[in-house]
Amino acid sequence: MSTFNFFSGGIAILSGIAYIFQSWRSLYITSSIPSILFVAIILHFLSESPRWCLIRRKMNQVMKTMHRIAITNGNHLSDGTLLVLDEEGNCVPDKVHGESKTEFESQSAITGSLIDVLHLPLIQIRLLLAVAINFVCSVVYYGLSLNVGNLGTNLYLNVLLNSIVEVPAILLTAILLNKFGRKPLAIGIQWFNGVFCIVGSLLKGYGTWKVVRIVCGIQGIFGMAGTYNLLFVYMVELFPTVVRNAALGCATQAAQMGAILSPFVVVIGEGIPFVLSELVGLQEEFYYFT
Repeated sequence: MSTFNFFSGGIAILSGIAYIFQSWRSLYITSSIPSILFVAIILHFLSESPRWCLIRRKMNQVMKTMHRIAITNGNHLSDGTLLVLDEEGNCVPDKVHGESKTEFESQSAITGSLIDVLHLPLIQIRLLLAVAINFVCSVVYYGLSLNVGNLGTNLYLNVLLNSIVEVPAILLTAILLNKFGRKPLAIGIQWFNGVFCIVGSLLKGYGTWKVVRIVCGIQGIFGMAGTYNLLFVYMVELFPTVVRNAALGCATQAAQMGAILSPFVVVIGEGIPFVLSELVGLQEEFYYFT
């Protein structure tokens, strides 16, 4: 969970880069350079997931990957080693001859697609709730993040403060997760976020109240950062291993759709994101209780 701190750190660095390169074209070019360098450097060290290859019966590729992993760890993997999925372990004979291995490789692959997710009613309900929660959570998070342009303050400083406040939120969520549980903690964070969004929507945008309103927005970001951190742990535990990637991919896609919608919410007006954040936050709590 603490790896999300790198995401917040990237936003903090981006605010500094944007302050130096204020032209959007220069900012696009500058921010793309680290990604290109990262891909060029890390590509050599990345390999396909052995489990993914095993599910799709790409035995040569999975054995090549496993040999590489063994060599990296200072071990040796014999050529006669047979790899099977967990659910197939009980079906593998003690001695596997050439014919048995060929038969094993020709078995139908368990794809773990979205269609497989929809086979069980319980998984269907969990998927629908995951999609709804991720969607509304994304609308709130990016709506509050983009709303800094409506507050009439230093844009770069506000983005920096928002990214800094995410760090303790992520760490605090990681600490409290096992103590209070996933569901109670998620509901509590949403109440925390909702209170500050209500207060922020009622305050004026000038004078001393302007500072208080900014603080409310920052606290809202604090709550939503903790929620995002919690969601990635909670969602992983709700789905079986075979269909987990498909379910998480669907939920993540819903979150991206919420991110696409959030700029339109911000354009409506400076107070709307606060109000909308509270409304969708209440809706999200209903989903959690469900």
